Amino acid sequence: MGVSLKKVAKDFGAVRVIKDVSMDIPTGSFAVFVGPSGCGKSTLLRMIAGLEDTSDGAILIDDRNVTQVEPSDRGVAMVFQSYALYPHLTVFENMAFSLRLARTKKAEVQKMVGEAARILQLTDHLDKKPSALSGGQRQRVAIGRAIVRDPKVFLFDEPLSNLDAELRVAMRLELTRLHRKIGATMIYVTHDQVEAMTLADKIFVLKDGIVQQAGAPLDLYDDPDNRFVAGFIGSPAMTFIPATVIGRDADNLVLRTEGVEAHDFRAAVRSEAATGATVHIGVRPEHWRIDPEGMPVRVEVSEELGDVSYLHTRLNDETEIIVERKGSRESLDGKSIGITADPEHVLVFDVDGQRLR
Repeated sequence: MGVSLKKVAKDFGAVRVIKDVSMDIPTGSFAVFVGPSGCGKSTLLRMIAGLEDTSDGAILIDDRNVTQVEPSDRGVAMVFQSYALYPHLTVFENMAFSLRLARTKKAEVQKMVGEAARILQLTDHLDKKPSALSGGQRQRVAIGRAIVRDPKVFLFDEPLSNLDAELRVAMRLELTRLHRKIGATMIYVTHDQVEAMTLADKIFVLKDGIVQQAGAPLDLYDDPDNRFVAGFIGSPAMTFIPATVIGRDADNLVLRTEGVEAHDFRAAVRSEAATGATVHIGVRPEHWRIDPEGMPVRVEVSEELGDVSYLHTRLNDETEIIVERKGSRESLDGKSIGITADPEHVLVFDVDGQRLR
């Protein structure tokens, strides 16, 4: 079922931590709240769950206003960072716990737990205790405990952060498959933008309790609204370099970087910008190309990853620029090279961090 927030706010004492957030999450979608620690993403999720009171605004689930409704009556199920499994109970008993509290008939419990176990590939582990399971299996049990409640909305609060890197990748794939199998609305909180990019139908990027931008993962990657989103989405991150507007050249804005490596860039920007205005240009690692006539940088370290390498370079003012390189294994460590970027790949941000288009 769909979830809508209408100018939702949350105050802790005199401090407003969630600031008039509005959003629509369609039925059956996989939405991800992403942002740095303290941005308000977990607080927002807990407000949807009913675990935090709402100071202003309204929360609707399936077009029903649940702002003042108890958590147990909202039709949501939450999976936390901690598995929170009962160590003395078997996998079956852990997954069946809420059903037995609700006095569900034994045959129905068997059916519902069995189906959830089948979906999560836990059928062979139902008689085991949590101590006999791997971290990924324990997290699947926690998810199965939510599935058997047949909720309208699944809420995930950084459920993979306690797992090692390889297991996180495997669990991301499992969550994607799970979403496709059951087709439920899922809302997921993470600080890891790679998780956000790989899981979401729609990402909401938060900073200081405000949604900075919302959209499909590649839309945010290719077309960020501001410098914060541009820098947060993407790994390795986008590089930002101070520059000055010096005019226009046909359809492009002409910008000159500051400092001793002053170099002219052209950006496919249609909006007007005053000559002499201070801006920042942003270029992603894969959009830099090596050019002897380009901006001079020195290569400090090369990360060789097989099919691709990342050159960690610096300007003389110590600004770091990461350059992606493919098709060559020649070592450039310690060397000076020139780099440039095509106009369509040069993004421009004003002094307030807003994108010039």
